Amino acid sequence: MPQMGYDMQEGTVVRWHKKEGDAVARGEVIAEIETDKATVEFEAYTSGVLRKIVVEEGVAIPVGDLIAVITDPDEALPDDLAAPQAAPTAPAAPPSPTVAAPESGTDTAAPLAAPAPAPSEVRASPIARRLAKEQGIDLALVNGTGPGGRIVEQDVLSFTAAPPAPASIPAPASSPADRPAAAAPAPAAMAPENVELSRMRQAIARVTVDSKRDAPHFYVTADVDMTKAMSLRRDTNDAVAGDTRVSVNDLIIKAAAICLKRYPKFNAFFRDDHLQMNPSINIGIAIALEAGLIVPGVNGCENKTLVEIAAASRDLIARAHDGTLRNDEYSGTTFSISNLGMFDIDSFAAIIFPPHAAVLAVGKVKEQAVARDGELAVAQMMKATVSVDHRVADGAEAAQFLVEVKNLLENPVSLLLE
Repeated sequence: MPQMGYDMQEGTVVRWHKKEGDAVARGEVIAEIETDKATVEFEAYTSGVLRKIVVEEGVAIPVGDLIAVITDPDEALPDDLAAPQAAPTAPAAPPSPTVAAPESGTDTAAPLAAPAPAPSEVRASPIARRLAKEQGIDLALVNGTGPGGRIVEQDVLSFTAAPPAPASIPAPASSPADRPAAAAPAPAAMAPENVELSRMRQAIARVTVDSKRDAPHFYVTADVDMTKAMSLRRDTNDAVAGDTRVSVNDLIIKAAAICLKRYPKFNAFFRDDHLQMNPSINIGIAIALEAGLIVPGVNGCENKTLVEIAAASRDLIARAHDGTLRNDEYSGTTFSISNLGMFDIDSFAAIIFPPHAAVLAVGKVKEQAVARDGELAVAQMMKATVSVDHRVADGAEAAQFLVEVKNLLENPVSLLLE
């Protein structure tokens, strides 16, 4: 079981793409593995024959335990194979006798229906299956809009079960005139409600606490004039054929990639008594799913053009929602960017995603009045804040890094030259 993420402790094989005896090639997807935060495609580390599947689908296994054996075609299967110990799980509650729709204000994380049907009965993406399980939705009742009728995440999110029939209202025993006056009853005390956290929310809680406890954060903020960058984006999108569209976030990723080559400390990891300098620039994009936040990455940004970054990030976001991320995209990031501009947020400071040294947070691009050469003008402005691990870099270095990002975005032609 590979470690697909900083804090991953166990994983579940939700689907084997190969069966025993099948030939596999290095880099070929052989399984889908579910972690606390996402379902990730697992690629073979070597070529050969999938000689033995040790762990069946649906069993949670600790990181590092054996799940399968790949051998050379003429190699004998080892004799000392031992089945791994399944990770401890909470005892399952008895199934509810009827399927009920969750009412407003109730705990929707508790299962309200029978277990989801086997993969052979209903075609659904892994993330759709997990959401359906957490929300107590029978996938057999959901209409799939994916390829070939496959149920995807959005189908589960938009699913609405039939509302329960309204309770009958008993007729009054007598008219108000026939009843003596009585004092109104005291309102019943409202009991607090406990809402169980999803596995993803528990993982987010763990990572953020670890980050804030272990990494001494400090923050540097700058105003960025995005007027020229927005004009370049418009001209680029007019010139690019196909569905590839350059977003504001793509411009920021490209600017950050250039700056990380010039300031490699911010692409490093703090490791006890040394810095691990990472040669590849893999920029994670914070993506908000219904169940929580994940930070998959666009890898090799130092070698990608602006348009290539745009295509890669668009594909990454689509597969994150469909639950088909690859292991290297989920666990190989070296720097991250969080953008809340689409939510009409002006400015915020993000928590560093371990083991990164920094994270860049950006807000909305909006028109506002600025002074230029003693004259009042209107510009499209954006606030950017970099959160930095003080063990890795100091304030002056963070300021230089952020000012470099600012200069690249304010003179965006340079984004097309590297």
